[in-house]
Amino acid sequence: MEELLSLQGSIFLLMIAGLVMKKTGIVGETGQKNMTDLVLNLILPCNIIRSFQIEFSWKTMHSFGTILVVSICIQLGCMVLGKLLFGRMSRNKWKCLYYGTVCSNAGFLGNPIAEGVFGSQGLALASIYLIPQRIVMWSSGISVFSGSRDVKALVKKVLTHPCIIACFIGIFLMLTQLSLPGMVQTTINSLANCNTAMSMMVVGMILADLKLREMADPTVLLYSAVRLILIPVLVLIPCSLLGLDSMVTGVSVLLAAMPAGATTSILAAKYDADPGFATKMIIMSTLASVFTTPVWSFLLG
Repeated sequence: MEELLSLQGSIFLLMIAGLVMKKTGIVGETGQKNMTDLVLNLILPCNIIRSFQIEFSWKTMHSFGTILVVSICIQLGCMVLGKLLFGRMSRNKWKCLYYGTVCSNAGFLGNPIAEGVFGSQGLALASIYLIPQRIVMWSSGISVFSGSRDVKALVKKVLTHPCIIACFIGIFLMLTQLSLPGMVQTTINSLANCNTAMSMMVVGMILADLKLREMADPTVLLYSAVRLILIPVLVLIPCSLLGLDSMVTGVSVLLAAMPAGATTSILAAKYDADPGFATKMIIMSTLASVFTTPVWSFLLG
């Protein structure tokens, strides 16, 4: 309990640090984008590789297989939920709401929290969990905004994404139990250690753009409740009834309880689909997650 409170307190202070840096102009829009790219393309992949450097066992492989199936079911369920709950919205708002329901910020925000609550094995499970989401993000998710269904482009994006490559490398190292050269391992460890700090400061920078008056949108509030409460509850119930491994259940529910991803706003702007509304979704759900994530972490951890 004490360790969990310390983790949540540390995460909160890191977000405050990011918020202050953005508010005071120490980091601007370009700097925030560069930090986001640095985390996604270098720091997080190193963190993923390190998370797989654990002792191999068939129990571990069974857990990986189980969470992969759970994640696929969650993605399919979120697609249905997005259509049922928001299908009557205006076309552009529906695009944002559907994408935000299917694709959360689990890859950016969920990884450090999963690691903090469940340790390195929790991070490894989270990395496997995110594979189906990343595939859906670049297929069904993007096609909602663009109308394109380019299978070749999808396969290329999946196979060349740094986090997917890191998963392949990590699984190979786990299966073979090979050790990396000392200087390479030290470098990976040093970069991996930056993940939580960098990720949470970027989240704080997103919160710095918050304008409370603009957030009082009933649809955005409904979306935040669905994303942060309803979806994780719908994941928790069947996982518990099926008696799945407690860590598999915990990681699945925790990552299902993440707010809207920043790509929602990026794609909405690119395809002229109400980026202002998408930004409200991101900021409001991220702000609300500051309160809901500690609750889920406490219940699951």
